[in-house]
Amino acid sequence: MELELRGITKRFPGVIANDHVDLRVTDGEIHGLLGENGAGKSTLMNILYGLYSADEGEILIDGSPVELDGPADAIAAGIGMVHQHFMLVPVFTVAENITLGTEMVRPGGRLDRSAADDAVRELSVRHGLPVEPDAVVENLPVGLQQRVEILKALYRDAQLLILDEPTAVLTPPEADDLFEAMASLRDDGRSLVFISHKLREHRAIADRISVLRRGRIVGTADPREASEQELADLMVGRPVDLVVDKTPSAAGDVVLEARGLGVVDDEGSPLLTDVDLAVRRGEIVAVAGVEGNGQGTLVACVTGLRSPDSGSVTLRGTDLSATSRVDLLRGGIGHVPEDRNRDGLVGPMSIAENLILDHWDAEPYASRGLLQFATIRRHADEAVEAYDIRTPSSATSAGSLSGGNQQKVVVAREFDKDNDLLVAAQPTRGVDVGSIEYIHKRIVQERDGGTAVLIVSSELDEVLALADRVAVMFHGRLMGPFDMPIDKSAIGQMMAGADPADILGDRPATPDGPTADVDAIDEEQS
Repeated sequence: MELELRGITKRFPGVIANDHVDLRVTDGEIHGLLGENGAGKSTLMNILYGLYSADEGEILIDGSPVELDGPADAIAAGIGMVHQHFMLVPVFTVAENITLGTEMVRPGGRLDRSAADDAVRELSVRHGLPVEPDAVVENLPVGLQQRVEILKALYRDAQLLILDEPTAVLTPPEADDLFEAMASLRDDGRSLVFISHKLREHRAIADRISVLRRGRIVGTADPREASEQELADLMVGRPVDLVVDKTPSAAGDVVLEARGLGVVDDEGSPLLTDVDLAVRRGEIVAVAGVEGNGQGTLVACVTGLRSPDSGSVTLRGTDLSATSRVDLLRGGIGHVPEDRNRDGLVGPMSIAENLILDHWDAEPYASRGLLQFATIRRHADEAVEAYDIRTPSSATSAGSLSGGNQQKVVVAREFDKDNDLLVAAQPTRGVDVGSIEYIHKRIVQERDGGTAVLIVSSELDEVLALADRVAVMFHGRLMGPFDMPIDKSAIGQMMAGADPADILGDRPATPDGPTADVDAIDEEQS
């Protein structure tokens, strides 16, 4: 399928999301769409899928204008879309989700589940996207749920597939599997539009890249010729520093200490097993690992969201089990959660309100029981400018922002507090390269200001760029932390369960806890 967008314009109150966009996707091409948060990428694709109507412009498929008044029109025209947040029914099986709305029935109107299972199985084998038709979707890992979304579009014979941030929640191996599937679909003659913030992914899989900035197409590049630096500069509109600039750590006293931490789930299976970890003032400890290996449980324990079943967590020597969550938030812990929508924001509330969620009733935002609206608005406007939150105003609801801009709201709130400990889980997930540059600089500034920083990230490049010490989680057990530098491949092997002794030899984990000789450690690092 050949697609052409001509002069597509979409306006929302106070903002032009798409400004006379021209875009052409040729038959059998993977076309990368690159842009900052709020650049208009998702809006443009929602217009193509019929979820929005353009105010101006036209859409042509194979040279003929089409009217797409809803997703049904887009599907009928051969367009499929895999959304960043999956559109699946969790309690349905794979086959039920894929055939939903086009169910196979027997005479008499009964569902033909066997025929549906066979059709889904054949479809998955043909496209190299193996799934079990009778598996319940809510029990599947994220990578397999995404396969279901892709198969759902292919079941409806999509000739052009839109993939909106498809790797945002995938592990590196799952992303590699996705790229293989995309290449296979392209070789089968289908066209794909690929949206991602990750420059290396565009260069790895796209045939052409179009760059969208502030609602306009500002350039098209050949990924074989354009460097990551050139793409980043074009996307942001200024030179971007892709390398984190930081001096060696000057670590001090232990701020966070976990000893013998153990957690089991409702069935008694271990989520964390005998975890020891300390984070010191003025250092960044990064925990790497494939998602689902206990990192989320660790973060919940060290931020007071969950009590461990065994062991202890202390902050500056005080047991967290004796401290309320509110007191923790107001007493020196900043927390950027992994799931911003579930744990970081109240969607219907404004940006300004979300920026003071944990301090709304304290000075300077409240006085004698009354909210100080002018102060709250001024604080929010400063944060919007400092963190480049793309929004018509700070009164806009947080739920209406793009995912990356929602992340900026959370980061702005947590970084602007007086933190003794900053815990950031996937701090740059879904964020564009310009914002990644800014967030990384702020994390280093926190460290240099004496904050103890704990980063949890599945992005190895991020771990290598930020960490003073790195640990790896596998099946609820912690390996390390080890002093940097450590080779990227070594961390990757430990993420797959390899024994550190087989990779690092006799190199010991860094001593932790109040008995550690910090001066000796710093001398060894230098």
